[in-house]
Formats: sequence, structure tokens, C-alpha cells
Amino acid sequence: MDVLVAGGGLGGVAAALAAARSGANVLLLEETPWLGGQLTTQLVPPDEHPWIESFGCTASYRSLRDGIRDYYRRWYPLRSASRDARHLNPGAGRVGPLCHEPRVALAVIDGLLAPWQASGTVTVLRRHIVVGAHTSGDHVDAVDVRDLETGREFSVTARFVLDATETGDLLPLTGTEHVMGTESRSDTGEPHAADEARPLNQQAVSVCFAVSHHEGEDHTIDKPDDYAAWRDHAPPFWHGAQFGWVAPHPHTLEPRRYAFAPNPDDEPAAIVADQSKDPGSDELWTFRRILARNHFQPGAFGSDITAVNWPMIDYLGGPIIGGTQERNAAHVAAARAQSLSFLYWLQVEAPRPDGGTGWPGLKLRPDVAGTADGLAMKPYVRESRRIRGQYRIVEQDLAVAVRDAGPVSYADSVGVGSYRIDLHPSTGGDNYIDIPAWPFQIPLRALVPQRIRNLLAAGKSVSTTHITNGCYRLHPVEWTVGEAAGLLAAFCVHRRLEPHQVTGTPDLVAQLQDRMLADGMELAWPDVGYY
Repeated sequence: MDVLVAGGGLGGVAAALAAARSGANVLLLEETPWLGGQLTTQLVPPDEHPWIESFGCTASYRSLRDGIRDYYRRWYPLRSASRDARHLNPGAGRVGPLCHEPRVALAVIDGLLAPWQASGTVTVLRRHIVVGAHTSGDHVDAVDVRDLETGREFSVTARFVLDATETGDLLPLTGTEHVMGTESRSDTGEPHAADEARPLNQQAVSVCFAVSHHEGEDHTIDKPDDYAAWRDHAPPFWHGAQFGWVAPHPHTLEPRRYAFAPNPDDEPAAIVADQSKDPGSDELWTFRRILARNHFQPGAFGSDITAVNWPMIDYLGGPIIGGTQERNAAHVAAARAQSLSFLYWLQVEAPRPDGGTGWPGLKLRPDVAGTADGLAMKPYVRESRRIRGQYRIVEQDLAVAVRDAGPVSYADSVGVGSYRIDLHPSTGGDNYIDIPAWPFQIPLRALVPQRIRNLLAAGKSVSTTHITNGCYRLHPVEWTVGEAAGLLAAFCVHRRLEPHQVTGTPDLVAQLQDRMLADGMELAWPDVGYY
């Protein structure tokens, strides 16, 4: 192959599309049956910046968004006002202006790839992972791939190998220099960095799930065996038990009380899905609601559907990368157990505003998650292994408190993104870090390892730190990183170059940027503020 892309999340899909669009042949590997990563297998609707409807993403990401809206308009029984809404938000969720069901994103992603698969330019192998690599010097010669259905293994030779896995799986396999967890302040100079490096101190993962609510019905699951332990678990920096309506406010760390009211009779068009104006997360049901029944013809849906990705299911027991395979798997299993126990708590013991306890009408939705147990296929991974790139993006590049005149501008920008520096509590006992950041650029050098010549970061393995990963990990940024990596790989294929030659030659960088602009990638921001 010209390009092998490991990981079929948003970065991997964008990389495959971009490389194919540029004439390279691509093999795309995905561990699960679904493409889409955090948008689908992790059940996380998009976190996006306030300007997303006008600018601040690539043309191909906008095609994905438009396709999702068009899918609802074509196939769902929308009310006429909702069908005509230019910026239809199917879930009327407050986290962002495009909250939707994972299967819809999956259908659109499959559609975007379909013509490239039909032409033979892109080959997609689901339920396949990379299990080994062959290197010589600073070059990845081949990777070993395993079919998870049959156990068959085979080798793939590719001119360029792109890591778009959720946890940077290719980096240790290929010997690519990388870091994970927290760096030390003496290393990065970042105001919010830790006193010492702790590779196993990583942001919490969350195993999300979807629920609807049916008053008068009882959908209570069997009581989990370890329910009591999870119900009583109280992290030292929390404000009581983690299963409760009070948690640290991410910005202030003071107690924050959440509300929960299933199926409000609200008007979807009135929802403010702009976190710069209304953070929205105080009311949990509508924050990540992915289907709002009032968007649709009366009687079409008996309930809203909401995605549960709340502080109560942040798993703090240990990291899922960096340990032994058995230990990592044990932490994933524990995170799944925590989420099931939280669902049981919601159904049986959660305090209600009317003085009662529990909502037995909450119904777990395996049909939405695509799994037998109703939990998301994969944990929501906020923090990956990260390459040691030619350039490392640090807090001083974009934090508002450090840079009062705006972020660093990179001559080799290959895209833009925007989000607060948003770190969830960590496996090492850290509380939230959530601070304003300027809208930022993505430097090409952050996709290119210092030493390995033909591997590129195409997702969350981009060269950030533990701190700056907090704003480079979101959906549109991951897509843009992947798209840039795919275009760089194809650019090098056709010119018989290596990425290090491109980054070291301003004229080649300019040629690549011209191609990116022609493909609808934005490389700089207009004059906007922060939130």
C-alpha cells in the first residue's frame, strides 16, 4: 500500500479520505465493527467551538456534519419547522449544535468512503488491529495485522504508516519516540504541568451509554455484584460520593449541583448549544441528548434519547494504557462496571426532586450503542500516547493566562481548532484543569516524529503535552489532524519525499499548504476571541 492507516476513528477516516483524494491507495484498519471512534463506538456527540457553523473546520468535516443533518431530513419524520432549520440539532443537546445518534454518523462515514472503496483506492478492514512491526533503522518496513474474527495474521508493507488509534498503539510497536501521562514542569515549562513526570497519571476514561425514559415502566437492570463499592466510592477531591448530584465545578473546583429531569417538554429550537454563552451541563438530560422527541411528528418517539457522559462515570481507578495487557484490560472492565452501577443507581437510588428515589423507567439502549450490554463499544479515551514530534505544543503556545495577545502563529500551519484546555480528573489523583485557550493552529511538525521517517500522527497521538492535549483532543481537531496527515503522506508518495524533507523545506511546506487550501482546509483564524 501507499498508506496504511491504523485506527478508524475520526482522524483515521479523515486521513484515508484525504490520501485517497490525492491519488494514494490506502488500507484503513479498525478494531471494532464501526468506523467513527469517539463519534460512534465511544458514544460522544461532537464537542465543537462557537464558530463551527461559519468557519474553523475543514470542508470535509463540514461535509460530514451536513451529511448527518441530511440523513435526518431524508429518513426521519421531522416536524416541518425542524426539517427547515438550517442548523438542525437532532438531539437539541446543549454540548454542541449537532448532537445525534452514533448510527447516523456511522452511515454518513460509510457513505463518504463508499466511492473510494468501490474504486479500490481505499480498503477498509474492520475487526483488524496491528500487533507488531518490522523496522530497520529509522524506517517502518512493515506491520503485522491480526484479524480479530479469525485470528489470521499477515504483514502489510506501506510507504507511510499513520497512527490514528485511540491510544497511540503503533508508537511502542514501531519504536517511535513518545510520551504518555503527565510531563514535569522542568521539562515543558508549563504553569499547570506536574512537579514530576508520571506516565501512568492520565485523564480518566468514561464508558458511556444511552438511555431513554418511559414513565410507568420498569427497566431496572440486575443489581451489579460490586454495586455497593461503586455507590460509596468518594474520591478525596470530590464533594461526597462520586454517585451523586454534586461534583467539582471544572472551572472553580467548588461544589456544583447538577439537575436531572428526563423528557422535559421543551422546544428544541430554543436550546442554546453554544458553550461560550451557556455551558449547559448543569442539566444533565439535555446536555448530551442525542434525539429530542419534540423535533419529530407527534407519537414518532415515546422518549428522548440521551448519552450519559457525566462526571459520575469518569473512571479514576487506573490508566488503560501503559500497563500490562492484563492490567489495562482489568481497568477497562472496571470502568464498564462503574457505568453499569451508575445506571442502577439512577434507576433505584438517585434522589429525585419530588423527594423520591430512582427512575426505574430509564431504559438502557443497546440498539443505540450497537452492543449486547448497552454500553459503548469502547471507552471514551481522552488521552493517548503522544509522539515526540519535531515540535511540541505546550501551554505557553495558547493559554490565555500566558499569552494575552493571542496564540503562537505557526508558519507551517496545517489546520485550526478551538476549545478550552479541558482536563478531567486523572488516574493519579489530580482534579480538573479547565482554563481558557485561544483558538489555535496545528503545526505540521507536530505530526512528524523526531526520528522515525515514515510514521505520522493522525489523531490524538499528535505532539501535544498532557496539558495541551486537553484542547487538541476534540472531534473537529482530531479530524483535521488526520486529514493533514493523509495529505502529507500522499504529497510525499507522489514526490518521493519523506516528511522530514517537507518540514525542513519552506517551499515544500508552502506547496503542501496550497494543496490543503485547495481542498478546503483552513490554516488560520479570523480575528476571534476565546471562551
